[in-house]
Amino acid sequence: MVRPAPIARRFFLAPESGALIGLAATFTFFALVAGNQGFLTLQGTVNYLEVAAQLGILATGVALLMIAGEFDLSVGSVIGATGMVFALGVQVFGLPVWASILLALALAAGVGWANGFLVLRTGLPSFIVTLSTLYILRGATIAITREVTNVTRFSGLAEPALKDPLAQLLLGAPLGLPVSVWWWVFLTLAFSWVLLRTRWGNWIFATGGDPVAARNSGVPVYRVKTSLFVLTALLAALLSLIQVLNTGSADVLRGQTKELEAIAAAVIGGCLLTGGYGSVLGASLGALTLGMVQQGIFFTGINTDWYLTFLGAMVLGSVLLNQFLRRKAWEAWR
Repeated sequence: MVRPAPIARRFFLAPESGALIGLAATFTFFALVAGNQGFLTLQGTVNYLEVAAQLGILATGVALLMIAGEFDLSVGSVIGATGMVFALGVQVFGLPVWASILLALALAAGVGWANGFLVLRTGLPSFIVTLSTLYILRGATIAITREVTNVTRFSGLAEPALKDPLAQLLLGAPLGLPVSVWWWVFLTLAFSWVLLRTRWGNWIFATGGDPVAARNSGVPVYRVKTSLFVLTALLAALLSLIQVLNTGSADVLRGQTKELEAIAAAVIGGCLLTGGYGSVLGASLGALTLGMVQQGIFFTGINTDWYLTFLGAMVLGSVLLNQFLRRKAWEAWR
């Protein structure tokens, strides 16, 4: 007879459990400490949701890739490169806004495919391959932009996009929330459904858990991993275009450290560095926690330079908490 798992055990074994506990603790802390300084106001909520959404868009793809057992450290450089490709297309080469958007997405897809190809064909760790791509792409973005235009930053990009139908999907604040928040919610729900309810999701877990066994069982491991590298790069381009169109500017250095923040959000959300375990919802909860921390520090009046210190402590604390919860849940089941 199979004994049913208690609800508490199932909760603590879920990848999202540690992230949910951490999110509740973070919200409670800043509500008590900075509630009267604006953290609990409507505008304060919108502020940290926007910060969380921009990180969360990236983290959803990074989480899927990590579950499949790979990393992508180049997404920050993809953010800077695709933003500049869009800006060059509109302001230097006179392309329509929609064509510049598609060109930026095509560049991202090409970078993602190249990462996947190199990782899978050479057998090199994705950490090494994408670290190389990070530097190659960032350096090329700076050098080519400076060579063509003699500048490294563009402004005035919002006005040309106002009449473009494709750009409208990436602009504004529908129902009072920044468009990035709606994209984040949609991607979290869509990718969570794919991961938990489809064959492709099973393939992702199998690929990260044991790629050899997965391949022997008929799972197209190469196709799964390559598609996830492409997806992660496309999400970086999506974030870049949202930022460029809503701020009206592009910068060659945009996206720096975002790759590490996205991995941090995924780790806080319960993704294992070894692959085969994790959650898109957990990564989004991790992004929301980091958004709260970044804005909460501002509302408390603490120097925002301390954000990275908080980030490092939260990553370490989340890993230890997730490890503790899983161990206790298994011990209680024995």
